[in-house]
Amino acid sequence: MAPRLLHPGPIFALSIIGFCFLTSIITILSWLPPNNTKNILNGVIFHFWVLNILKNFFKASFMGPGHIEFKWKPKRKSDEKLLQYCECCEGYKAPRAHHCKTCKRCVMKMDHHCPWINNCVGHYNHKSFTYFLFFVVVGCSHAAVMMILCIIDHITSKNGYILLRVYEEAMIRMNHYLIIMLFFGIGLSVGCTLAVSFLLYYQVKSIVKNRTGIEDWIVEKAISRNKHIGRTFVYPYDLGKKENIKQVVLWSADYTGDGITWPVVKGCDQYTLTIEQLEQKDLKRDRMVPYHVTKSYSGTWCPLMLGCRVLYDCPWSDEARLKVNEGDTFFGSRHKKHWIYGERVLDEDSKEVQEHKLGELRRKKGWVPRVHLQPIDDKDEETSSDDDRRIEQLKKDKERTKKQGKESKKKR
Repeated sequence: MAPRLLHPGPIFALSIIGFCFLTSIITILSWLPPNNTKNILNGVIFHFWVLNILKNFFKASFMGPGHIEFKWKPKRKSDEKLLQYCECCEGYKAPRAHHCKTCKRCVMKMDHHCPWINNCVGHYNHKSFTYFLFFVVVGCSHAAVMMILCIIDHITSKNGYILLRVYEEAMIRMNHYLIIMLFFGIGLSVGCTLAVSFLLYYQVKSIVKNRTGIEDWIVEKAISRNKHIGRTFVYPYDLGKKENIKQVVLWSADYTGDGITWPVVKGCDQYTLTIEQLEQKDLKRDRMVPYHVTKSYSGTWCPLMLGCRVLYDCPWSDEARLKVNEGDTFFGSRHKKHWIYGERVLDEDSKEVQEHKLGELRRKKGWVPRVHLQPIDDKDEETSSDDDRRIEQLKKDKERTKKQGKESKKKR
């Protein structure tokens, strides 16, 4: 459990929570000492927020989202063709599951990977993560209001002059150093309230629609694609606002269901969305643009030598920067002005393929600066024929990886 917290994200999050709590305690002891019912009630309520922040933070981090077991496959053999195959986990992706490259596992109803809890948000911990965001917003708002009123009351006198007030009943005497600490506490509390409110809004929106952030992208493309061909796409998991909320917000449990089989609307089945995903994958593969790597790229996140424009246009995501070598073939699927996202293809007789498993190399994806790439159509015929062979190799790769997995099972 401890290694999960020994990460920059959780350490940073807990440090902010700890500092806001410390400055709030200073405020309470110097301005609202527990010497009457009103002040005691204020302290109890504030500690209630803090306890719930920590409880749901640790629960969301340690419980995790729930993972699909390695080499998982549906009970019926015929259903395999309706699901995506995960080469990393050597099994099929269950409905609503997606592979997290950070956790290196297929995650049940994956929404996103959260660096602050150092884990994914998914089926098991969706409720805890949402509660964590809610109590952070409420608790930080409470702390910010206390500290702001405390400073105003301590540095202003009745006649308008700045004067430090000293309360005989205070358990801590206020001074200039503590006031500076409170100013930092106010900044952190207000900043957390605004930033986390934004995240909470999208989580509530996700719960009401019963649609994760990843599924939002899929549905958006599905509606556009089906409208173009004269069909209507129905999202299978939208059961209505009330029922959608019941899927996550439960009184007696953290989650409901096994994370593989889901309630669906009438006219849909368990594979309505997975079939749409497969069709979108096929379209994406057909539209991939082949490039020839004209210059090696080390995969660095800050390529200073490529100029300010390339550095400024650098993708703002945690997606990998892909190391490529001169002469490689690269297939681009997403394009920015100065960057292209895609995957690299290797020759079967290359040294890397000989030293590693084929599947581990084929799934290498990431961003590459556009200046290192040249469209294959712009090259001469001799090099084009070489790249055509690599293009054909990419098409056969998925099927070959599956066969290797099946053969290894038979040997066992």
